Amino acid sequence: MSDIIPIVNQDKEHIINNIRCFALDMDGTIYLGEKWIAGAVDFLKKIEESGRQYVFLTNNSSKNAAVYVEKLHRMGLDVGEEKIITSGQAAIDYLQKHFSGKKVFLLGNPLLQKEFEQAGICLSDTAPDVVVTAFDTSLTYEKMCRVCDFVRAGLPYLATHPDYNCPTETGFIPDAGAIHAFIHASAFRYPDRVIGKPNGDIIDYLVSRCGVERERTAMVGDRLYTDIAAGKNNGLKSILVLSGEAALADVALSDVKPHLIFESVCDMIPLL
Repeated sequence: MSDIIPIVNQDKEHIINNIRCFALDMDGTIYLGEKWIAGAVDFLKKIEESGRQYVFLTNNSSKNAAVYVEKLHRMGLDVGEEKIITSGQAAIDYLQKHFSGKKVFLLGNPLLQKEFEQAGICLSDTAPDVVVTAFDTSLTYEKMCRVCDFVRAGLPYLATHPDYNCPTETGFIPDAGAIHAFIHASAFRYPDRVIGKPNGDIIDYLVSRCGVERERTAMVGDRLYTDIAAGKNNGLKSILVLSGEAALADVALSDVKPHLIFESVCDMIPLL
């Protein structure tokens, strides 16, 4: 069954009927850059009208929840920070559970540093107990030297997410995975644990935040190796949309097969 490619825009097993929470990837799934994917806002409204809930789930740790709230507001959608789940937040949750009270060297943007500090995480650039790397667009060579020193010294080494590139309106820019490759080339280590999609820690955090059983939660996204794998590997239903990165031909070549495939989120509206 797992090798069968679903028929596009069909739900013959009525999977969506049982879904109470939709975890939605953002860029490529709900919007592209600053533009809504056609019908996406109607899809969000229909979810709530049907008595279900949705949250936005992103691997991008270069921004905090407030930045996404502001972006959505500019685009005409007013939501609170409770609707936003990032790999940075999931990393904070993991640190609080497994490295409580430890000092953290964070390779991350000032916005993420502020979010860590507001959560009570003690940051240290000189004597940390654990290293966390994120998507740091404020990266400097000095920072890279410092993080490589700490990783080379054997400190526990966590990362917010694994993506090698981040899509932009003009192409791709190096993401967290590219930073991991740099660190590995110098310090000969990859992260001990990666929190974000497709890994389980961010899904554990999602489930705890939303309070909905895994089997009644759907991961909706445009990437097979992060979004769809996150759902399939962690007990959620996975719904691929073809409005972003993945094409239907990619599904045939992938070991990861979604439960459902739709051209766009708007094509799910009649099934809600």
